[in-house]
Amino acid sequence: MSLSLGDELEWVGPVDAEVKTLRGPLFLSRVPAGFPSPADDYIEERIDLNALLIKHPAATFFLRVKGHSMTGAGIYDNDLVIVDRSLNPVSGSVVIAIIDGELTLKRLALLPGVGVELRPENPDYPILQLSEFQELDIWGVVTDVIHNLRP
Repeated sequence: MSLSLGDELEWVGPVDAEVKTLRGPLFLSRVPAGFPSPADDYIEERIDLNALLIKHPAATFFLRVKGHSMTGAGIYDNDLVIVDRSLNPVSGSVVIAIIDGELTLKRLALLPGVGVELRPENPDYPILQLSEFQELDIWGVVTDVIHNLRP
């Protein structure tokens, strides 16, 4: 069961602390994105996706994105974002923010002498300039995005 949180995010759930380690092969050679080259058949090590993507399991949550305001940051409709609530947001962080009780996914901009802006990464959406009368809470910092490439 999922809980709808506003019009941009859907609750997927917290990290299961009892999840088993998921390890896959990590190859020594890199994959060229230009011209093809012969691949090395050497596995450097096994990679644990939990260790790579989840630094603070008790404070890490998954949310499904609904909308197109962050496509310039590589975050698309129906992607999963990994959110770490233990991290302190800094200017430039992609965050889950709560504005007047509504959740949104935006890039945080802390502007000295001006205030706080929440910026989309799509020119079709407006920058949210917060007034002193609006309530803002940064719920968590987005650390990674899981983007499906299958047709």
